[in-house]
Amino acid sequence: MAAIDPVTAGAVFIATAATDAVYVMFTSAVIARKRVPAANWSAVWYLLSSYAVISYTENAFYVAFAALGSWAGAYVSLTYLHRPPGGPPVGAAPE
Repeated sequence: MAAIDPVTAGAVFIATAATDAVYVMFTSAVIARKRVPAANWSAVWYLLSSYAVISYTENAFYVAFAALGSWAGAYVSLTYLHRPPGGPPVGAAPE
């Protein structure tokens, strides 16, 4: 197994965390039935997804950092979105 580059591992982690955070915001906007915010979040989601996929190296071990980043992004996003029942989701700005 080749040595793990900490900078690349960190970049993969951050890229996938950002990707999942944006996915959570997209889902929130979809649930709130806000078309423009959902479309905007979707576009950002795909841009980040493309970056994360292109950034993978030939060392399959980096996928573990992607998985950790994905988990962290979703966890932090859901923590941020946690609101008392009855309020609109954070990612769902009025159109």
